[in-house]
Amino acid sequence: MNKATIACAMIAAATTAACGSRMLVPPRLDLAELYRVGLITFTMENARGELNVVATERFAGEVFAAQSGVEVLELGTVDEVLAELGQERLGPRAARAIGEEYEVAAFFVGQVRASNVKPRASLVGFPSLEAVVDVQMTVRLISAESGAAMWSNSARATETVGGLSLIGDEVVSSM
Repeated sequence: MNKATIACAMIAAATTAACGSRMLVPPRLDLAELYRVGLITFTMENARGELNVVATERFAGEVFAAQSGVEVLELGTVDEVLAELGQERLGPRAARAIGEEYEVAAFFVGQVRASNVKPRASLVGFPSLEAVVDVQMTVRLISAESGAAMWSNSARATETVGGLSLIGDEVVSSM
């Protein structure tokens, strides 16, 4: 493989790894009265890999860290949940079916969007290449009784997610 191919592969790997390492939306509400909530795997736009799965797992970790005495039931992807319940879209009817089927009072849904991945190159000093990515995450807590949003939050971050430099004959990477 040539150096350009290696550089592109490193940037893609760095983008996926770095975006999944940051919790963008920590939960800030009291779930104790709900006792058990569902968590639908977040959807993803404009990115490859499993950034949405990593973001969902990190979000669950933040819920557990912030809330004691709450059970979080992982339900799967929205497509899996809707298919299992015989529903076509995630609306009030599907919300009630989720509540009945999984015995949850509410459930989290979220979306992760990656956009504007911008490679930057420099020939000054040591030749280098890095990637900057803009990631937005939106999460809602949906009532299983009414289908209405009980809580919503979003966050956005722009980060340098990886770099690749050529120093002499050695390729140096950072993530």
